[in-house]
This record gives sequence, structure tokens and C-alpha cells, in this order.
Amino acid sequence: MKIAHLIMAYKNSGQVERMIKAMDHPNFHFYIHLDLKIDIKEFEHLAQLERVSFIQNRVLCNWGGFSFVKAIISSLSEILSQKTSYDFINLMSGQDYPIKPIDRLYKFYQEHPGKCFISYDQDPNAIWWKEAASRAELYHFTDLKFKGKYFVQSIFNKYLPKRSFPLSIPLYGSSDSSWWTITPECAAYIVDFMKKNPRLERFMQYTWGSDEFIIATIIMNSPFKSDVINNNLRFISWESGRPNPRILTDNDFDLIKASDKFYARKFDNQVNVKILDQLDQFIAVKSQV
Repeated sequence: MKIAHLIMAYKNSGQVERMIKAMDHPNFHFYIHLDLKIDIKEFEHLAQLERVSFIQNRVLCNWGGFSFVKAIISSLSEILSQKTSYDFINLMSGQDYPIKPIDRLYKFYQEHPGKCFISYDQDPNAIWWKEAASRAELYHFTDLKFKGKYFVQSIFNKYLPKRSFPLSIPLYGSSDSSWWTITPECAAYIVDFMKKNPRLERFMQYTWGSDEFIIATIIMNSPFKSDVINNNLRFISWESGRPNPRILTDNDFDLIKASDKFYARKFDNQVNVKILDQLDQFIAVKSQV
């Protein structure tokens, strides 16, 4: 069984390198998508690590923009075109980190062939959905670049009617839906679905935070729905009213240690490196049990 880990990175090559080394396994291959606006020179040395490759078709990503989803889909397509066939594709950010022994993680994947792991909440009354509705209903010019774009955006949203999702399917998503593990068959379905629905892509160009709902929506309205386990395997801590998950520190070590998840996010070694040292020690001890 082989797993492809797709890492979406944009900063701090040292931390990305540390994560890859912490996850070293002969059947893991790492594909790094580096945001096109970032100089690749800082990251080039990572290609010297075993089983590490760079995604060639890099996309310029804007935070909250659909460009991030386009980068993911393009990267999936590139991974699927490789000679090596994989049993899972695991999407990660450069600020993730393993919190369980890697052999245990590998065994978990072996025990769940054909399954997809993504978190979602379809309840329209859930707090996330109430706050997220405007992401699709309003116009967002995040990926556009012209002078006065936010003024124009405000005019559009003031005078034009609310936008409606272009497909007659229920929406799925949550604040934790951005990161997941899926089968290559499911990945191929997502890539093909977007190609066959250009109207959906045109609509999504003007959404915000689409990574938190579009992939989950496609999967949960697909033949792969029955293979989905509503668990993205990640420990993530959110603070109310903040658009980003909280940076984890050594103060969170006990919570992370007690978690049944396999990964955690997000970390920043320029903010708190002690937590990564603690996790390395914890994993090393657990690996000997």
C-alpha cells in the first residue's frame, strides 16, 4: 500500500522539511505544491529528500480564494498521472504535523482500504453554515487583481441579487473540511467532475473559503459517498470568530497527546517550536510500545 501526501506550502521550508522527516516511511511519497508567488529557491533542497517531488504546475494562491482549490485539483491531476499508483492521497498543509507513530498511521490506512476521510456538517442550522452562507451567496473578488476591486465588489453585493449555487445538489462542508484523505479513484472523480461542470467553476471563481465546502460537496454527492468516514483524522483548534485555526503551542501538548487523531494543525516553529520537540519525543516513546 502506497500513500501520496500532497503538501500545500507557502512558507517556512524548514518546518516543511521537519514534517516530512517526521513522517518518513518507505511507502509514503510527498508531493509539494508551492504557491506560485513564492520563490522556490528556499524549498529546492527538499527535492533531495527521499520520495519527495514538487508539483510542476504551480498555481498562485490567494488566501480564501478559489485559486487554492484550483491548485489542489491541478495537483491531484498531476499525482494521478504518475507511473506510481497510490492507495490514498492525503492533503496536508505545510503547517501540519503527525501526532502518532508513523507505523501506526500506515497500519490504519491498511485497515481501511477504499475509504475516504473528510469532515463535514450538512445541518443548515449549524453555526458554521449560518456564517458560511455568504461565501457563495455574495460576490468575492479575492482572486481578481485590479484597482478598486473591493469597492466594485461592494457595489455588486449591494445591488445584485444573492447568488445561487449552480447545481441542484445539497452542500456539505465545515471549518474542518479543507483537509482530507481520499482514494485516487475519488480524486479522479473530483478532477473529472470539475472538468465536466465549467458552469460550477465559473460560479466558484467568485466565492470565498470554497475549500471548506466544494470538495466535500462533490464527494458527498458522488458514488463515493458510501465510502466516506466523517472524520478528517486531524486535531484542529478553532477560536470563535476567527477565520483561521489557532496556532498550537506547548500549552496544547496534553490535549494533542490525548487525541485519537493522527495529525494536528496548525503549527509555526517561529512562534513555538517546543511543541514540535515534545511531539517528536512523544512519538518516539510510543513507537517503542
